[in-house]
Amino acid sequence: MTGHVMNLMDYLVAAPEITLLGLICVVLIADLFIDNEHRVRTFWISMLSLALLLAVLGWSAPDARTVIFSGSYVSDPLSQILKVAAVIFVAITFMYSRDYLRANDIHKGEFYLLGLIGLLGMMIMMSANSLLTMYLGLETLALSQYALVAIDRNNVTSAEAAMKYFILGAIASGSLLYGISWIYGMTGSLQFHEIAAAVSADPSLNDLPLWFGLAFVIVGIGFKFGAVPFHMWLPDVYQGARTPVTLYIATAPKLAALALILRILVDGLGALHETWAAMILVIAVLSLLVGNFVAIAQTNIKRMLGYSTIGHVGFVLLAIFCGTGQGNAAALFYMLTYVIAAAGAFGIVILLSRRGYDAEFLSDFKGLGTRSPWFALMMMFLMFSMAGVPPFVGFFAKLNVISAVIDSGYTGLAVLMLLVTVIGAYYYLRVIWYMYFEEAEDQAVLQASADTKVVLSLNSVAVLALGIAPGWLLALCVQILG
Repeated sequence: MTGHVMNLMDYLVAAPEITLLGLICVVLIADLFIDNEHRVRTFWISMLSLALLLAVLGWSAPDARTVIFSGSYVSDPLSQILKVAAVIFVAITFMYSRDYLRANDIHKGEFYLLGLIGLLGMMIMMSANSLLTMYLGLETLALSQYALVAIDRNNVTSAEAAMKYFILGAIASGSLLYGISWIYGMTGSLQFHEIAAAVSADPSLNDLPLWFGLAFVIVGIGFKFGAVPFHMWLPDVYQGARTPVTLYIATAPKLAALALILRILVDGLGALHETWAAMILVIAVLSLLVGNFVAIAQTNIKRMLGYSTIGHVGFVLLAIFCGTGQGNAAALFYMLTYVIAAAGAFGIVILLSRRGYDAEFLSDFKGLGTRSPWFALMMMFLMFSMAGVPPFVGFFAKLNVISAVIDSGYTGLAVLMLLVTVIGAYYYLRVIWYMYFEEAEDQAVLQASADTKVVLSLNSVAVLALGIAPGWLLALCVQILG
């Protein structure tokens, strides 16, 4: 009888993933009976599914950290906040994408279906308590992203980007799986808490064979983040994919990547911090330098934001490099606030696009201040936040990471971060210059539904509101990881 009770409790704790899997089946079957003229119904079914999922997340959250399914799944405050954020950003992606997909005749149910399948993979990663569960979640997410990049079958650029993404992703997945096999061989377990216990109990494990496996794992982590030198796919995919797909890849999956590194390196291999910290430091510094310097030379806004992402990843990795609760909390705060700004920025890019025309170049922002003063102001908020200008939330995100680095004794590294931030501000300010100080080349009216414009406005204002009152979110991050 006790066994049945425990199994029932397992399923209740994992209710969000089980619910999402059922809702994916509902969307799949419902879409079969919806013709192209009424495809918007699939959108609303997907949005209702996400709303129901949020309710289940709130209802099923356990009072304390709970490990179930023989130690393979964990529900804790970190997984809860990441899942809620991921669901919200997937919903925002669907909202921003709807009008664009309809205008370009690619409004297919597959977009929403693949987005939900990717969300399932993210949620599995966020609650993974074993290397195998983490890998299954990662592959579920990756396969859906490959298909999303190629969703416009008639677009040669998208097909090329999808092939690059698939090939490089397969190599990264193989590296991660190879590293997992080495770690399993050395520690005798796939579960993070057992790996941590084994490494702590036997210092002799901290030797070359385990380092070898750790190096391959970090290759997989670096690819998922898009960190240098594993970043080759990111600018090409950002530019080659249709803008709604780029928006999807640039937001919620970054939260899953954060879960990936926190679960494996902090929860599982925290005792080896001195070993993996050196690898993370090299990757982080290279990401800071390459991301910010190469972004200066870009004229394609999606490619520029892609290299910008690489630079932001450098900040997140440096926060985790510190190996402290303060650093981990700063990484969580940084990633949450960055994703808010990234969602808004790509939302504005989608807003500037119209049938048969994608606003992909910086020149497309010329004169936006006169064409649409409100959304030019919103884009300025987002660029200021990404650049780290006070009082926007991006400033406090960077400040927290720099403070964590200084408190860990790396003052020189903090100076480098400040210098790179100043350099990075150039290409963000360039967008603002185009909007307010260049003559408009295109006088077309911005076309979007009222609900999309409202959500996009709230998204953009959020970076200012959180900058004015960042305390509650930062306190929540510190409570979870501090």
